[in-house]
Amino acid sequence: MSIEERDNAFSEMEAFLPKKNGLYLTLVLGNVNVTLLNKQSKFAYKDEYEKFKLVLTVILFLFSFTCRFLFSYRALDALFNFLLVWYYCTLTIRESILINNGSRIRGWWVFHHYVFTFLSGVMLTWPEGTLYQMFRNQFLSYCLYQSFVQFLQYYYQSGCLYRLRALGERHNMDLTVEGFQSWMWRGLTFLLPFLFFGHFWQLYNSVTLFKMFQLPECKEWQVVMCGCSYMVLYLGNFFTTLGVVYQKYRQNRDNKPKSL
Repeated sequence: MSIEERDNAFSEMEAFLPKKNGLYLTLVLGNVNVTLLNKQSKFAYKDEYEKFKLVLTVILFLFSFTCRFLFSYRALDALFNFLLVWYYCTLTIRESILINNGSRIRGWWVFHHYVFTFLSGVMLTWPEGTLYQMFRNQFLSYCLYQSFVQFLQYYYQSGCLYRLRALGERHNMDLTVEGFQSWMWRGLTFLLPFLFFGHFWQLYNSVTLFKMFQLPECKEWQVVMCGCSYMVLYLGNFFTTLGVVYQKYRQNRDNKPKSL
């Protein structure tokens, strides 16, 4: 048995040992034990998590389309932002439970959902006015695009993980593809332009909001807070994605058979 196989075996065994909740889960759930002690329960929870994300992605896409093109009511916008707050709060709790049960998630992607929760909460409190209307359509268009990209990511990640698990190369609770195989390049090269376009759209949102903040009629604190949040999202997403792509490129290059 190789060292990597032994590490995977120890990781599988460790995932079934009861663990103490982290700070976030303790604050939210108290001392309730969230460790899933058998493989069937872990599979069921992970599958339910993936289905939850897929269903909410479709709902958010339809909701943002309705707000963007059909109805322009502040109350409906508030309901949409409340749904975003609830969705990202729920994701942070579910991901913390997954991590507690052995899932390996990059730190930025966890923090990313906390930032989105904060951003959605700020958007929820932004009062109706000229500046809100200036940014509204841009924000809703971005939400439409983000839901579309999340839909693409879901099928890319689930497809890769399903194949790797079938080959016995991944932990059953993994959410992201840390290891890399040469056959993944085809799907990844298709997905990357959509990801980077979304990252630059976050930068565009940030620049737009900072420009609005400089207007003499700007009195809302939500403008600068949203601008800072989008800038943090852009920097974190862009450089993390670059790092992942570079790492996978090197792994793909190293795994290629060398010619004699």
